[in-house]
Amino acid sequence: MNADGRPHVVLGLCSFTHDSAAALLVDGALAGFVEEERLSAVKHTRAYPARAVEWLLGRAGITADEVTEVAYNFHPLRYLDALPSVLPLLASAEGRQRALPRAAGFAKVAARTLRRTIGLGMMFPYARVRPFQHHRTHQMYAFAASGWDRATLLVVDSLGETQTTTVAVGRQDDPGRPGVRTLRALHDPASLGYVYGAVTEHLGWRRGDEEGTVMALAAFGDPARFRSLFARAVPVTATGFTLDPAYFLPRVLSSKYARLSARFAAETCPPRNPREPVEQVHRDLAAALQERTETVMLHLARLAVARTGIRRLCLGGGVATNCVAVGRIIEAGIADEVFVPPAPGDAGTAIGAALIAHVEADARPVTGVAGTCYLGPSFPDPALDLSAWPGLTELPIPGDPAEFLAEQLASGRIVGLFQGEVEAGPRALGNRSILASPLNPGVVERLNATVKFREPFRPFAPMIPAELAGEYFTLGQAAPYMSMASKVTDLARERIGAVVHANGTARLQTVTKDANPFVHTLLHAFAARTGVPVLINTSLNVKGRPICGTPAMALECLASSGLDALLLEGRWITK
Repeated sequence: MNADGRPHVVLGLCSFTHDSAAALLVDGALAGFVEEERLSAVKHTRAYPARAVEWLLGRAGITADEVTEVAYNFHPLRYLDALPSVLPLLASAEGRQRALPRAAGFAKVAARTLRRTIGLGMMFPYARVRPFQHHRTHQMYAFAASGWDRATLLVVDSLGETQTTTVAVGRQDDPGRPGVRTLRALHDPASLGYVYGAVTEHLGWRRGDEEGTVMALAAFGDPARFRSLFARAVPVTATGFTLDPAYFLPRVLSSKYARLSARFAAETCPPRNPREPVEQVHRDLAAALQERTETVMLHLARLAVARTGIRRLCLGGGVATNCVAVGRIIEAGIADEVFVPPAPGDAGTAIGAALIAHVEADARPVTGVAGTCYLGPSFPDPALDLSAWPGLTELPIPGDPAEFLAEQLASGRIVGLFQGEVEAGPRALGNRSILASPLNPGVVERLNATVKFREPFRPFAPMIPAELAGEYFTLGQAAPYMSMASKVTDLARERIGAVVHANGTARLQTVTKDANPFVHTLLHAFAARTGVPVLINTSLNVKGRPICGTPAMALECLASSGLDALLLEGRWITK
């Protein structure tokens, strides 16, 4: 409680940019977190997260007038730090064309962000609105979610005000009192996220959404073809890396300005139209991009651990969703343990911002952040009206739901699973999942073609009980949030080849009984029938749509895709 007896209520927001989300802390306890897209069905929405905020306040039983602080994940004044970087551009003819638009763009975004914080104050008239530097919110969330008392923190993204890469140290001298301190920062235009997004767009996929598609494509290419180009374009340095503006043009905060130069296209390939076929040159370009990303991330991780001397490493930012690069860092032994939070991208900064605001204003410990990903709305007993989907039917489940589902999966059915609280982050982790047997001939082709409606080269992730992971995967540490690609054992190649990607890895999820009792039981029930404790787990959605956060979204996914059935809170819905 505050001095006046009211609870200390902090609303953390990621809003107005992309991946809008909200988190709520009440007297230090995390009351919940959810991404707006899971409720609005608009993927990567930038809208104010009205549905998320309404759910959070309702869950806590409070009104907007009772919010003490609103914590925002960008600081308007920090955008102005980019203005001095304009001066070197004036020295070249190419740079001069971008100097003034670059300065104007950063100043405009600073003013817009300031207006947004003022607007938030009007929405919550009794709250103090506190903007925080973007990378600091990434750092705080990644560290607090790890539960560790000491850690090296490495955040790599496209742009946070002007920062693109930061090394920090996290310390928690008292339980529930995390603190972070930035030790080193790289600023735009040195941005690995900018590079990956630019090449993703050049290859014909949506920047800010389909970088994972390019990462998957990379396994089918030869990086040698463009290796020297990327070494020139993204050279590493003693403090990190830089970008060569002859290939990656200085950023202007406007979609009117290209990110890649004519020289880049001339030395690689013309931009690919999304409707055009994928050719070998596209595979090779993706492979070289991915290889350079891994090289730079390994370099940054080594620099970070050397700088702090702490061999536990937390990763955050959009580039931390590159599971292959994360797996390479683990494999290299740079740290004793690596942690990626369930929502490493911008959505998770809503939690980070709320944590900073609470820790700076309240002496009570924070709780409910470490070791959890199931933080969103649940629908334990939904009233199902199937009239909007006349092809769907509810049938009774004979006996135990986990045993029944295991039998259905073992027989070859592809089933959606909707249970409990919505997951945080970009991966479905057993509460909003599509499950299938990896033993099914042609299962990957069927999932891509008729269920997910996506590219045929996209892989699918395995989930396995944590206690059995070592039999099939060589990662050597927990992977609870499906954020790390692991090499596989001979047993995995022999028995579950469907989940092994062309690069010899799989993005696994290790499941414990405590974290998800139903899925843990299901995996063992499936193993009792097949001898294999592994299921394919992909998100409950189709390409271009967000993960289904509500029963209506899940029913629509069942009706409009090649799913065979949906287990919705213990109720069996089929066609």
